Amino acid sequence: MLGGTVYIPKRSRESTTAVLLSSGGGILAAKYARFASFLAARGIPVLTYDYRGIGGSRPRKLRGFRALAEDWSEFDCGGAIAYLRSRYANAHLVSVAHSIGALITGGAPNVEEFARHVFICPHTGYYRDYLFKYRLPMVGLWHGVMPALTRVFGYFPAKRLRLGEDIPAGIALQWAARHSPELRPEATTRDARRARSMMARYQLLTGPILAIGFRDDAFATPKGMRRLLDTFPGARAEIMVLAPMDVQMRSVGHFGFFRREAARALWPKVLPFIDSAREMPHHAGQLA
Repeated sequence: MLGGTVYIPKRSRESTTAVLLSSGGGILAAKYARFASFLAARGIPVLTYDYRGIGGSRPRKLRGFRALAEDWSEFDCGGAIAYLRSRYANAHLVSVAHSIGALITGGAPNVEEFARHVFICPHTGYYRDYLFKYRLPMVGLWHGVMPALTRVFGYFPAKRLRLGEDIPAGIALQWAARHSPELRPEATTRDARRARSMMARYQLLTGPILAIGFRDDAFATPKGMRRLLDTFPGARAEIMVLAPMDVQMRSVGHFGFFRREAARALWPKVLPFIDSAREMPHHAGQLA
């Protein structure tokens, strides 16, 4: 069972658009509550959820708990899509995904349910795409410290390092093994067949994508965003890269879009794209 929250609009009329908000890796779904509430206040219901091993979906003991990126995509995101569809049967579903949540969403077996996508700071985790001045310390952290500590603790103790939520061992080791510009499942998982199936579903992601990034983001650089979007050849992508000064903010980085101070400057920028799904002819994909 996964922990999740549905943000329900106060309006009584039937919702014509519903949003699934998928977290970045190791980030609590609760961190997105303000943005989800913003959408709900404008008549759009939103489902947020924690991947297995994280937050409300964490077991009592994380050591020895099995979780892979394929699980997050196939079962967790796939289950969240199915739940949202069952609850809002006639609505256009829109995905909003943060960071590597875009890859998780794209590999879901029922990704065709979505009419369109908003990707906030999306990237693939390839270290040469990181912002140059942060590249060396992040390579040391993600590809050196993380796998070493994961093997000692049986999970990555991110909380102790003030790096977000603790991460299941399987996910942490997959992330640490990401060294190639291409996504190579055989390099990051023992079950390459299952990983290839997940990646094959990237071909099924269609419809328009709005990808938003920021000049001061150490992870999702323009190069990294383009690499991510190239994994979805069937989609039409619009990329918006902003400097903090463009939106009257001192910094935005990888997480700033969801902070309180972004409410006026940034959130209205994505609302028309999400809302425009209401005017599209309804066509629900088939559950896989």
